[in-house]
Amino acid sequence: QVQLVQSGGGLVQAGGSLRLSCVASGSIVKFNSIEWHRQAPGKVRELVAEVPYSGIANYVDSVKDRFTISGDNAKKTIYLQMNRLKPEETAVYYCNTEVALLDGSTWYGWGQGTQVTVSS
Repeated sequence: QVQLVQSGGGLVQAGGSLRLSCVASGSIVKFNSIEWHRQAPGKVRELVAEVPYSGIANYVDSVKDRFTISGDNAKKTIYLQMNRLKPEETAVYYCNTEVALLDGSTWYGWGQGTQVTVSS
């Protein structure tokens, strides 16, 4: 069984930085794809950044040049580096991944979410 445990959220002033982490447990070979999503109060969950099978990172326009998504297969960890944060980016952030398992199967799932609050 695979679990994803997130950390790194919190309160930061506008213009500040945070790094979110998402650690996977289980018999994982590698991340096939990784994503970070966020959901602000009263809004639908949106994709913020992804690295799909192609290996090329994609970002929603509003975070380009400020956020960086990455994954470390050896550490079984996914990261989202967020710089120059804005108050409107206050939301619960979720990691999402498809992983390749040792038995040849794949697993797809979500982290538990972590709150990011950006004060003005």
